[in-house]
Amino acid sequence: MSDALTQSVDDKKRRFLLVAASAVGGVGVVAAATPFVMSFWPSARARAAGAPVEVDLTKVEPGQLITVEWRGQVCWALNRTPAMMATLPKLDSRLADPNSNNSIQPADCKNEHRSSKPEMWIAVGICTHLGCSPTFRPDVAPADLGADWLGGFFCPCHQSKFDLAGRVYRGVPAPTNLVVPPHRYVSDTKVVIGLSQEGKS
Repeated sequence: MSDALTQSVDDKKRRFLLVAASAVGGVGVVAAATPFVMSFWPSARARAAGAPVEVDLTKVEPGQLITVEWRGQVCWALNRTPAMMATLPKLDSRLADPNSNNSIQPADCKNEHRSSKPEMWIAVGICTHLGCSPTFRPDVAPADLGADWLGGFFCPCHQSKFDLAGRVYRGVPAPTNLVVPPHRYVSDTKVVIGLSQEGKS
């Protein structure tokens, strides 16, 4: 075999070995760096604890309340009927904060119905007294709540009462209206809880 042919074979082997070693080395660097890079990312639990939650509202019938979890808290989405909406102005004189001046809600929800879409109400389902979860009581004038009950939420722990916009009645232990969390509609049927209208979480 001539020296030129031997040199050509050696050059091909050298190139092949160089490419193969580089590829194996690159894979090794990626494999070694992955756990290091992943350690900077929040855990799935941490992401879930503060992450916004997208809620599909297509199957929420008029008058129906659904629950979802956001930041470890129960959140409600209530699709109010026209009859439910009609009860809201009738209760102002019986409420502690009818205009929601001392309560927490996004600016676009500081209105009579406490929502950016009148019929759809989003709220944190936790009583503002000691953190119990009120029950949804849409029935009108039940025996246990009285003839003047027009529907709303009743906290069984200490008997706080809220209307269908989460506004607290006078003379009950809860000091403020139920919290309306930041939320943004991304379509007519989808809302993201935990994301403000400006897109901030």
